[in-house]
Amino acid sequence: MINPILNTDSYKLSHFLQYPPDTEYLSCYIESRGGDFSHSVFFGLQMFLKKYLCNPITQSHIDEAEEIAKLHGLPFNKEGWQYILRVHHGFFPIEIEAAPEGSFVPIHNVLLQVVNTDPQCAWLASYVETMLLRAIWYPTSVATLSQGCYKVIRDYLSLTADNCDGLPFMLHDFGPRGASSEETAAIGGLAHLVNFMGTDNLSAIMAARRYYHSEMAGYSIPAAEHSTVITWGREREREAYENMLSQFGGKYSTMAVVSDSYDLWNAIDHIWGEELKQAIQISGSTLVIRPDSGTPIEIVPQALEKLMQTFGFALNTKGYRVLPPYIRLIQGDGVNAQSIKDILEVLKNASISAENIVFGIGGELLQKINRDTQKFAMKVSAIYRNNEWHGVNKDPITDPGKRSKKGRLALIKNENAEFETILKRDLNGKKNELELYFKNGALLRDESLDTIRARLTTFC
Repeated sequence: MINPILNTDSYKLSHFLQYPPDTEYLSCYIESRGGDFSHSVFFGLQMFLKKYLCNPITQSHIDEAEEIAKLHGLPFNKEGWQYILRVHHGFFPIEIEAAPEGSFVPIHNVLLQVVNTDPQCAWLASYVETMLLRAIWYPTSVATLSQGCYKVIRDYLSLTADNCDGLPFMLHDFGPRGASSEETAAIGGLAHLVNFMGTDNLSAIMAARRYYHSEMAGYSIPAAEHSTVITWGREREREAYENMLSQFGGKYSTMAVVSDSYDLWNAIDHIWGEELKQAIQISGSTLVIRPDSGTPIEIVPQALEKLMQTFGFALNTKGYRVLPPYIRLIQGDGVNAQSIKDILEVLKNASISAENIVFGIGGELLQKINRDTQKFAMKVSAIYRNNEWHGVNKDPITDPGKRSKKGRLALIKNENAEFETILKRDLNGKKNELELYFKNGALLRDESLDTIRARLTTFC
């Protein structure tokens, strides 16, 4: 683990000298100031707290940080860190309150608030900005994007299918290899599992076990990749597919086979549709055929039409066509929130039910987002000096959208049962939805992934 004292921006090392000398407490908050979605799915705090802030700093951390600061050309608050080690046994004397994880919160609302608990450490509340903001913006943004996809798929199932039973498995995480690090894959993949239960992200599975009491948060199936097909050679393509049916048929409820290594249409029409048709039907498993090239909005409907010509279809109660239960399609190439909607719209217009297809999503889920996807920021909003709190904020004339909030904040549910940010002093008996997660090294809220999933379900 990185030295916690150095888990910050360089310039933060000098900030302890910049606050008013009589400052006793600073209160800072995190919010989404806008972005691609009107609401954010708050997630990831518990994971960060367990991995980082519940571990104390040591003398070796202080010594190393002092050396780095000197070489780096910055002052170092050795006295402050020695005080934390001596008085607080190395645990950060801060208090963090936040919306419960899984809350579906409108943009422009406080999601988290942090304040120092020791007046000798007022500088610390803002010092943790780098690590804390990063711990929130990334998993929250992934969970929000994943939730957006969930809603799109749910809406098309509602229009074209008899039920939504398969929804939790209709967007599969293909993202680990496209993530910037194993930790990124774990955090982002776990955020996706707040909404769905299909994943090929073992890092996310392990994060769910370690941080959210989930013995098994998601599921996968045996699946072929191009390497396991092309090593048989083009002339033995049928044998590669036949081997999949032999190895996994009847033993697993579902298997997936990439089928475009050479000629997708020949694979569907002749190898799967003629030579192996009976073997599929008696395999005891569902075969999911995967195209992996071409333009998805063209390839998917064409592939489904060909499968229906060969394997037949039934009409559901809503009048949409459905393949037999032993054959389905998965699209994992070129998948993002917009392409999912576009594909499902084309299928709807062709009277094909959304239940015929599942999706896999990779870099678009875990990597093609940034802090501005939901415009996340952490700002100081109040300073305690002269025995009272004083609200402070930024209000740049050149960008009103960056105007920050002022004062000690609270999050309530208004008369429309929607989250709303107010000042703590204006609660007047209303329930503050921000709950205490962490204080002085102690984790005060420790929930399971199932609890968080259930909470999100009540909102969405």
